[in-house]
Amino acid sequence: MKSYFGYENKVCVVTGASSGMGKAVAEILVDLGAKVYAIDLNECDVSGITKFFKCDLSKKEQIDEVFKNIPEKIDSFFGVAGLSGSKTDYRTTFDCNYTSNMYITLYYLKDRMERGASIVYCTSTAGLEWKKFKKEQNKVVHAKTWEEVESVTRKLASTAPATFAYMYSKRCMSQFACEQSVEFAKLGIRINNVLPASTDTGMKQEFQDMIGGEDKLIEQAGLAGRLATPEEMATPMVFLNSDMASFVSGLDMVVDYTDTCLKTLGLKKNIEAISATNPIICALAKKMLSKNTNTKALNSGKEK
Repeated sequence: MKSYFGYENKVCVVTGASSGMGKAVAEILVDLGAKVYAIDLNECDVSGITKFFKCDLSKKEQIDEVFKNIPEKIDSFFGVAGLSGSKTDYRTTFDCNYTSNMYITLYYLKDRMERGASIVYCTSTAGLEWKKFKKEQNKVVHAKTWEEVESVTRKLASTAPATFAYMYSKRCMSQFACEQSVEFAKLGIRINNVLPASTDTGMKQEFQDMIGGEDKLIEQAGLAGRLATPEEMATPMVFLNSDMASFVSGLDMVVDYTDTCLKTLGLKKNIEAISATNPIICALAKKMLSKNTNTKALNSGKEK
Protein backbone atom coordinates (compact mmCIF):
# COMPACT_ATOMS: atom_id res chain seq x y z
CA MET A 1 0.00 0.00 0.00
CA LYS A 2 1.29 3.46 -0.89
CA SER A 3 2.22 5.68 2.03
CA TYR A 4 0.41 8.95 1.38
CA PHE A 5 1.73 10.82 4.41
CA GLY A 6 5.40 10.40 3.49
CA TYR A 7 6.93 10.40 6.97
CA GLU A 8 9.13 7.31 6.61
CA ASN A 9 12.63 8.10 7.92
CA LYS A 10 11.85 11.83 7.94
CA VAL A 11 13.48 13.87 10.71
CA CYS A 12 10.67 15.39 12.77
CA VAL A 13 11.18 17.70 15.75
CA VAL A 14 8.30 17.94 18.24
CA THR A 15 8.16 20.35 21.18
CA GLY A 16 5.87 19.61 24.12
CA ALA A 17 6.20 15.91 23.28
CA SER A 18 5.80 14.58 26.82
CA SER A 19 2.07 15.17 27.24
CA GLY A 20 -1.19 16.22 25.64
CA MET A 21 -1.23 17.16 21.97
CA GLY A 22 2.56 17.02 21.60
CA LYS A 23 2.70 13.47 22.92
CA ALA A 24 -0.12 12.45 20.59
CA VAL A 25 1.78 13.98 17.65
CA ALA A 26 4.95 12.10 18.61
CA GLU A 27 3.07 8.79 18.91
CA ILE A 28 1.46 9.17 15.48
CA LEU A 29 4.76 10.12 13.85
CA VAL A 30 6.47 7.05 15.33
CA ASP A 31 3.68 4.88 13.90
CA LEU A 32 4.22 6.51 10.51
CA GLY A 33 7.92 5.65 10.54
CA ALA A 34 9.39 9.06 11.29
CA LYS A 35 12.58 9.75 13.23
CA VAL A 36 11.19 11.75 16.13
CA TYR A 37 13.30 14.16 18.16
CA ALA A 38 11.23 15.05 21.20
CA ILE A 39 11.70 18.21 23.26
CA ASP A 40 10.08 18.92 26.62
CA LEU A 41 10.85 20.00 30.16
CA ASN A 42 9.38 16.71 31.46
CA GLU A 43 10.53 13.21 30.54
CA CYS A 44 8.99 11.77 27.37
CA ASP A 45 7.83 8.15 27.60
CA VAL A 46 6.72 7.74 23.98
CA SER A 47 8.08 4.41 22.77
CA GLY A 48 10.03 4.49 19.52
CA ILE A 49 11.24 8.10 19.48
CA THR A 50 14.77 8.61 18.17
CA LYS A 51 15.93 10.92 20.95
CA PHE A 52 14.56 13.00 23.81
CA PHE A 53 15.92 16.36 24.95
CA LYS A 54 15.03 17.93 28.26
CA CYS A 55 14.65 21.66 27.67
CA ASP A 56 13.03 24.72 29.17
CA LEU A 57 11.81 26.42 26.01
CA SER A 58 11.66 29.78 27.73
CA LYS A 59 15.47 29.72 27.90
CA LYS A 60 17.36 30.56 24.72
CA GLU A 61 20.59 28.93 25.93
CA GLN A 62 18.87 25.58 26.50
CA ILE A 63 17.36 25.66 23.01
CA ASP A 64 20.84 26.27 21.58
CA GLU A 65 22.18 23.22 23.43
CA VAL A 66 19.37 21.03 22.10
CA PHE A 67 19.88 22.02 18.47
CA LYS A 68 23.57 21.19 18.69
CA ASN A 69 22.45 17.57 18.92
CA ILE A 70 19.66 17.53 16.33
CA PRO A 71 20.49 16.55 12.73
CA GLU A 72 21.50 19.33 10.36
CA LYS A 73 18.68 18.41 8.00
CA ILE A 74 15.19 18.76 9.50
CA ASP A 75 12.15 17.69 7.47
CA SER A 76 9.26 18.71 9.75
CA PHE A 77 8.86 20.84 12.83
CA PHE A 78 5.91 20.70 15.21
CA GLY A 79 5.79 23.63 17.64
CA VAL A 80 3.28 22.28 20.13
CA ALA A 81 4.62 23.25 23.58
CA GLY A 82 2.68 25.90 25.45
CA LEU A 83 1.83 27.36 28.86
CA SER A 84 -1.45 28.84 30.09
CA GLY A 85 0.10 31.44 32.37
CA SER A 86 -1.82 30.33 35.45
CA LYS A 87 1.24 28.67 37.00
CA THR A 88 4.05 30.64 35.39
CA ASP A 89 4.99 34.30 35.16
CA TYR A 90 4.36 36.47 32.10
CA ARG A 91 7.93 36.26 30.78
CA THR A 92 8.16 32.47 31.00
CA THR A 93 4.71 32.00 29.46
CA PHE A 94 5.29 34.37 26.56
CA ASP A 95 8.76 33.08 25.75
CA CYS A 96 7.67 29.45 25.79
CA ASN A 97 4.62 30.13 23.62
CA TYR A 98 6.04 32.65 21.17
CA THR A 99 9.70 33.58 21.46
CA SER A 100 10.96 29.99 21.34
CA ASN A 101 9.04 29.27 18.13
CA MET A 102 10.23 32.53 16.54
CA TYR A 103 13.82 31.81 17.50
CA ILE A 104 13.84 28.16 16.40
CA THR A 105 12.19 29.07 13.09
CA LEU A 106 14.45 31.97 12.13
CA TYR A 107 17.74 30.75 13.60
CA TYR A 108 17.58 26.99 13.04
CA LEU A 109 14.82 25.82 10.70
CA LYS A 110 15.54 28.38 8.01
CA ASP A 111 19.09 27.05 7.65
CA ARG A 112 18.37 23.35 8.21
CA MET A 113 15.30 22.84 6.07
CA GLU A 114 15.26 22.15 2.35
CA ARG A 115 12.59 22.59 -0.30
CA GLY A 116 9.62 20.36 0.57
CA ALA A 117 10.06 20.70 4.35
CA SER A 118 7.19 21.80 6.56
CA ILE A 119 6.39 23.61 9.80
CA VAL A 120 3.22 23.62 11.87
CA TYR A 121 2.56 25.59 15.04
CA CYS A 122 -0.09 24.76 17.59
CA THR A 123 -1.53 28.11 18.62
CA SER A 124 -5.09 28.47 19.92
CA THR A 125 -8.49 29.87 19.07
CA ALA A 126 -7.37 32.53 21.56
CA GLY A 127 -5.20 33.79 18.71
CA LEU A 128 -8.04 34.22 16.23
CA GLU A 129 -8.38 37.95 16.80
CA TRP A 130 -4.82 38.67 15.67
CA LYS A 131 -5.98 40.50 12.54
CA LYS A 132 -8.17 42.87 14.53
CA PHE A 133 -5.37 43.69 16.96
CA LYS A 134 -2.51 43.54 14.47
CA LYS A 135 -1.06 46.87 15.63
CA GLU A 136 -0.61 45.41 19.11
CA GLN A 137 1.45 42.52 17.76
CA ASN A 138 3.54 44.29 15.13
CA LYS A 139 6.35 45.39 17.44
CA VAL A 140 6.78 41.81 18.68
CA VAL A 141 6.31 39.96 15.40
CA HIS A 142 8.72 42.27 13.59
CA ALA A 143 11.42 41.88 16.23
CA LYS A 144 14.11 39.61 14.80
CA THR A 145 16.01 38.47 17.89
CA TRP A 146 15.16 36.95 21.27
CA GLU A 147 16.54 40.03 22.98
CA GLU A 148 14.41 42.37 20.87
CA VAL A 149 11.25 40.46 21.77
CA GLU A 150 12.10 40.63 25.46
CA SER A 151 12.79 44.35 25.14
CA VAL A 152 9.48 45.27 23.49
CA THR A 153 7.47 43.14 25.96
CA ARG A 154 9.40 44.08 29.11
CA LYS A 155 6.92 46.67 30.38
CA LEU A 156 3.93 44.45 29.59
CA ALA A 157 5.54 41.54 31.41
CA SER A 158 5.71 43.61 34.57
CA THR A 159 2.18 45.04 34.45
CA ALA A 160 -0.14 42.52 32.77
CA PRO A 161 -1.42 39.28 34.36
CA ALA A 162 0.47 36.19 33.25
CA THR A 163 -2.70 34.65 31.82
CA PHE A 164 -2.86 37.54 29.35
CA ALA A 165 0.51 36.36 28.03
CA TYR A 166 -1.34 33.31 26.71
CA MET A 167 -3.72 35.27 24.50
CA TYR A 168 -1.09 37.76 23.38
CA SER A 169 1.50 35.09 22.58
CA LYS A 170 -1.02 33.11 20.54
CA ARG A 171 -2.00 36.19 18.55
CA CYS A 172 1.64 36.99 17.92
CA MET A 173 2.23 33.39 16.87
CA SER A 174 -0.66 33.44 14.40
CA GLN A 175 0.57 36.66 12.81
CA PHE A 176 4.15 35.39 12.75
CA ALA A 177 3.03 32.20 10.98
CA CYS A 178 1.12 34.18 8.38
CA GLU A 179 4.00 36.51 7.61
CA GLN A 180 6.69 33.83 7.65
CA SER A 181 4.65 31.48 5.47
CA VAL A 182 5.16 34.03 2.68
CA GLU A 183 8.90 34.29 3.31
CA PHE A 184 9.44 30.54 3.64
CA ALA A 185 7.33 29.81 0.56
CA LYS A 186 10.11 31.45 -1.46
CA LEU A 187 12.35 28.65 -0.17
CA GLY A 188 9.80 25.92 -0.89
CA ILE A 189 9.05 25.41 2.81
CA ARG A 190 5.45 25.32 4.06
CA ILE A 191 4.19 26.91 7.30
CA ASN A 192 0.74 26.36 8.77
CA ASN A 193 -1.13 26.90 12.02
CA VAL A 194 -3.53 24.70 13.95
CA LEU A 195 -5.80 26.64 16.30
CA PRO A 196 -7.34 24.23 18.83
CA ALA A 197 -10.49 24.78 20.83
CA SER A 198 -10.81 23.50 24.41
CA THR A 199 -8.96 20.19 24.70
CA ASP A 200 -8.68 17.62 27.48
CA THR A 201 -4.96 17.87 28.26
CA GLY A 202 -2.90 18.23 31.42
CA MET A 203 -3.69 21.95 31.41
CA LYS A 204 -7.43 21.36 31.53
CA GLN A 205 -7.72 22.33 35.21
CA GLU A 206 -5.74 25.51 34.62
CA PHE A 207 -8.09 26.63 31.86
CA GLN A 208 -11.12 25.62 33.92
CA ASP A 209 -9.95 27.84 36.75
CA MET A 210 -9.33 30.70 34.33
CA ILE A 211 -12.71 30.51 32.62
CA GLY A 212 -14.87 29.49 35.59
CA GLY A 213 -15.49 25.74 35.42
CA GLU A 214 -15.58 22.76 33.07
CA ASP A 215 -18.99 23.70 31.65
CA LYS A 216 -17.63 27.09 30.60
CA LEU A 217 -14.63 25.39 29.02
CA ILE A 218 -16.85 23.02 27.06
CA GLU A 219 -18.82 26.01 25.78
CA GLN A 220 -15.66 27.04 23.95
CA ALA A 221 -15.70 23.80 21.94
CA GLY A 222 -18.55 24.76 19.64
CA LEU A 223 -21.42 22.32 19.39
CA ALA A 224 -19.41 19.23 20.29
CA GLY A 225 -20.78 19.14 23.83
CA ARG A 226 -17.41 17.91 25.10
CA LEU A 227 -13.73 18.74 25.12
CA ALA A 228 -11.60 17.56 22.23
CA THR A 229 -9.09 14.78 22.78
CA PRO A 230 -5.36 15.43 22.26
CA GLU A 231 -5.46 13.05 19.29
CA GLU A 232 -8.17 15.15 17.63
CA MET A 233 -5.76 18.08 17.60
CA ALA A 234 -2.65 16.04 16.79
CA THR A 235 -4.03 14.49 13.60
CA PRO A 236 -4.63 17.86 11.85
CA MET A 237 -1.05 18.87 12.69
CA VAL A 238 0.34 15.61 11.33
CA PHE A 239 -1.77 16.02 8.19
CA LEU A 240 -0.61 19.60 7.55
CA ASN A 241 3.06 18.65 7.74
CA SER A 242 2.57 15.59 5.54
CA ASP A 243 2.86 15.07 1.78
CA MET A 244 -0.93 15.00 1.60
CA ALA A 245 -0.96 18.75 2.29
CA SER A 246 1.88 19.59 -0.11
CA PHE A 247 0.03 22.60 -1.58
CA VAL A 248 -1.27 23.93 1.74
CA SER A 249 0.67 26.81 3.25
CA GLY A 250 -0.26 29.94 5.19
CA LEU A 251 -3.37 28.30 6.61
CA ASP A 252 -4.97 28.98 9.98
CA MET A 253 -6.72 25.64 10.53
CA VAL A 254 -9.33 26.26 13.22
CA VAL A 255 -10.27 23.01 14.96
CA ASP A 256 -13.20 23.98 17.18
CA TYR A 257 -16.34 22.10 16.05
CA THR A 258 -18.13 25.25 14.72
CA ASP A 259 -17.29 27.54 17.65
CA THR A 260 -15.85 30.21 15.35
CA CYS A 261 -18.81 29.84 13.00
CA LEU A 262 -21.19 30.53 15.88
CA LYS A 263 -19.31 33.73 16.69
CA THR A 264 -19.11 34.79 13.05
CA LEU A 265 -22.86 34.33 12.65
CA GLY A 266 -23.57 36.31 15.80
CA LEU A 267 -25.02 33.27 17.54
CA LYS A 268 -22.47 33.43 20.33
CA LYS A 269 -20.58 36.18 22.13
CA ASN A 270 -16.89 36.38 21.36
CA ILE A 271 -15.33 36.79 24.81
CA GLU A 272 -11.82 36.98 23.34
CA ALA A 273 -12.43 40.10 21.23
CA ILE A 274 -10.56 42.31 23.69
CA SER A 275 -7.16 43.96 23.77
CA ALA A 276 -4.36 41.88 25.24
CA THR A 277 -2.10 44.87 25.88
CA ASN A 278 -4.37 47.79 26.86
CA PRO A 279 -3.08 49.03 30.27
CA ILE A 280 -6.57 49.62 31.68
CA ILE A 281 -7.86 46.19 30.65
CA CYS A 282 -4.69 44.51 31.94
CA ALA A 283 -4.92 46.33 35.29
CA LEU A 284 -8.59 45.40 35.72
CA ALA A 285 -7.87 41.78 34.82
CA LYS A 286 -4.96 41.61 37.24
CA LYS A 287 -7.13 43.03 40.02
CA MET A 288 -9.95 40.60 39.26
CA LEU A 289 -7.62 37.59 39.15
CA SER A 290 -6.05 38.63 42.45
CA LYS A 291 -9.49 38.96 44.02
CA ASN A 292 -10.52 35.49 42.77
CA THR A 293 -7.29 33.97 44.12
CA ASN A 294 -7.82 35.55 47.54
CA THR A 295 -11.45 34.35 47.61
CA LYS A 296 -10.40 30.79 46.79
CA ALA A 297 -7.75 30.85 49.51
CA LEU A 298 -10.31 32.16 52.05
CA ASN A 299 -12.85 29.50 51.11
CA SER A 300 -10.20 26.80 51.27
CA GLY A 301 -9.34 27.91 54.80
CA LYS A 302 -12.98 27.73 55.85
CA GLU A 303 -13.33 24.21 54.49
CA LYS A 304 -10.46 23.06 56.66
